[in-house]
Amino acid sequence: MQICKVVGTVVSTNKTEKLSGMKLLLVRAIDLETWEEKGPLLVSVDTVSAGVGEVVMTVGGSSSRQTEATEAKPVDNSIVAIIDHIDVGSKRVFDRTDAENKT
Repeated sequence: MQICKVVGTVVSTNKTEKLSGMKLLLVRAIDLETWEEKGPLLVSVDTVSAGVGEVVMTVGGSSSRQTEATEAKPVDNSIVAIIDHIDVGSKRVFDRTDAENKT
């Protein structure tokens, strides 16, 4: 599992039938120590109604096909949770409410 930020959307009107109706989002991993985005952009299937700007948990590989929405579908990365807050030790490093108030 990885913590990522949703940074964009992907629209594809012509795709395999198994992906029909699925929302595709662009995500990038977050370094939890610096809180900076890192690594390549990934296309991820949204299974939890996430949106641009949200911090999410993603899974890749065969784990990405373990949701009801993605079972037996050609998926390699899925968003499986929208993060409310993250605590490291006794320090809160992310709080969704604070992030929403900054936008």
